[in-house]
Amino acid sequence: MKPSLAWVADFVLALGLVGCGQSEPPSTQGRLSIAVIPKGANQVYWKAVHAGTVKAAEELDVEVIWKGPIKEDDRESQIKVVEDFITRGVSGIVLAPLDDVALRAPVAEAVRQKIPVVIIDSILQGSTPVSFVATDNYVGGQKGARHLAKLLDGKGKVIILRFLEGSASTEQRCQGFLDTLKKESPDIEVVSSNQRSGATAEVAYQNSENLLAPFKKPGGGIGIDGIFCPNESTTFAMLRALQDSGLAGQVKFVGFDSSDMLVAAMKKGELHGLVLQDPIKMGYLGVKTMVAHLKGEPVAARIDTGSEVASPDNMNQPAISGLLNPDFKKWLKEN
Repeated sequence: MKPSLAWVADFVLALGLVGCGQSEPPSTQGRLSIAVIPKGANQVYWKAVHAGTVKAAEELDVEVIWKGPIKEDDRESQIKVVEDFITRGVSGIVLAPLDDVALRAPVAEAVRQKIPVVIIDSILQGSTPVSFVATDNYVGGQKGARHLAKLLDGKGKVIILRFLEGSASTEQRCQGFLDTLKKESPDIEVVSSNQRSGATAEVAYQNSENLLAPFKKPGGGIGIDGIFCPNESTTFAMLRALQDSGLAGQVKFVGFDSSDMLVAAMKKGELHGLVLQDPIKMGYLGVKTMVAHLKGEPVAARIDTGSEVASPDNMNQPAISGLLNPDFKKWLKEN
């Protein structure tokens, strides 16, 4: 019979306090149990990360328990999930912290309880995890800046729609973007870089409209030349706002990450570039790195999963197409 505390932890998780993806599998005696905690559940990106963890679990014969907050601003829910997995006594935790400060205390507690932690996607300030497995987000922002600068022939006015405060990955992308434009394209003026989207699709859409409004011309058109968005949700929200304003395709637009809607927009010339991560690889290497550590094997402190820029010109190339359309459904058993 399970101890009462472990039973309570399982019960809380079963209630779905926070959850995404497939249901939690039962524990299997003798197998390593790896808890994977994403930032959210409402993006294709996280489904692809999930697929990578399932791929690793099948290859390595370990149990992966996927659990995370529904929305990417729900710090308290993500903290609670970490705490529940500590109580449960999992073998290891793979965490994508949605706040680079708020998750420090629960991660430190996991380490005190002898549960190792691998961080994926976004850095956690003041922590020393087993490994950090992620895109070099600053470099991703640099690639976005260079692509947009090329589209603009090195001159014009641009805006940025940031994601949530405390999201280290997207902040690093924006910083890489800004630093690179300042250094390499001094004739491009960033006229707005401090506005944020919000965690839900509708709030992000409204904030995109609010950001565009001051630049709209009375007779039609808009007084900016380029836009950069640092993740899937901000890119999609801005795309919707441009489409509804009749401005899609009139402004050079570079985003980050992929989805079916963003791929379709690129085919129509409404999006001119997407900086792409490899989320399946990130999830796969997050679990694989944790299992290697638990088996006493040496692991790298930093693993860069890479990034590429997709454009209308190269989107049909096999390597780029595979990143634009990650095959997560195969691993998650979705039709």
